[in-house]
Amino acid sequence: MGRPLRIALTGGIASGKSTVADLFAEYGIPVIDTDVIARELVQPGMPALDEIRFAFGNDVVDEEGKLDRKSMRKVVFSDPERRKELESILHPRIRDGVVAQSEATNGPYQIIAVPLLVGSPIQQFMDRVLVVDCDEETQMRRLLARDAENEEQARRILASQASRQDRLAIADDVISNDDELTDTRSQVDALHSKYLILADSPN
Repeated sequence: MGRPLRIALTGGIASGKSTVADLFAEYGIPVIDTDVIARELVQPGMPALDEIRFAFGNDVVDEEGKLDRKSMRKVVFSDPERRKELESILHPRIRDGVVAQSEATNGPYQIIAVPLLVGSPIQQFMDRVLVVDCDEETQMRRLLARDAENEEQARRILASQASRQDRLAIADDVISNDDELTDTRSQVDALHSKYLILADSPN
């Protein structure tokens, strides 16, 4: 292949993608996180933030000139068209950032964390897709504990993402993250061995 194998790591919000990425990182595997790239893109003074302010107004920028994520979340999770508008600003830049980081990073394979992979042009850049899966009850419980202000908002957030079935339909590999960390770790261990073999394959 002449370059590291690229494994897209995806899953619904609060499915445990960060936990899985951290477990791969323990093996010294490079992890490229599109959420980190996205946060860098909307720092004060960056062109993407200027475009967002122009498209969505000053209400989504706080007094320090930073993106007000809480306000932005309310807008995009209540209006699918506005969410698409935000994605049209960020996704091409995120893809460019992923390509640049991937080409500058070595390792036998790379984990590229992409929460919104279904339907994204980034998918064409990947060699395999690894989906972190959990049942929707578990997802809802974690989301309420972490991100959502209430159950109504949590349901809107879940509804705005690709369905569980759509994610699983694009998966080459699946990690079930409903149970204990030890179970998730054992699944990562097995996949790490598998990916090392695939990375060493001439095809």
